[in-house]
Amino acid sequence: MKKIRLITDGSCLGNPGLGGWAAVLKFNEHVKELYGSERETTNNRMEITAAVEGLRALKEPCQVEIKTDSEYVKNGITKWIAGWKRNGWKTGDKKPVKNRELWEALDAEQARHQTEWVWTKGHADDAENNRCDELAQRAAREQISKR
Repeated sequence: MKKIRLITDGSCLGNPGLGGWAAVLKFNEHVKELYGSERETTNNRMEITAAVEGLRALKEPCQVEIKTDSEYVKNGITKWIAGWKRNGWKTGDKKPVKNRELWEALDAEQARHQTEWVWTKGHADDAENNRCDELAQRAAREQISKR
């Protein structure tokens, strides 16, 4: 099984606002950068989308270390999702889980792989996270010129 590093990030100009996501895949010396955008979205949606799209880009099951600066994404997929599913996609206070369709997509993509989630501090000295942030912000800003 291939060992892949996936670095993810999301960005939003306004919240909600113009959003961008980025995923950087690393396999040995190979690097693939992916990014995209949505017009009216939130930062959390872009953070989840980055992970979904990064995992979706893998064509075969892999061992994947996923690095994110979003505690929301890391905790959501590693700690909270089992309870959400058990409770019919309701939170602990009985409210519908926000971004359910993205969580379901992330759960399905993750199930194809062996994953390890790693949190890193955002906007710090992590070069991989900084590159991903740069791509996500670029994706969000590129929409301004398309208006």
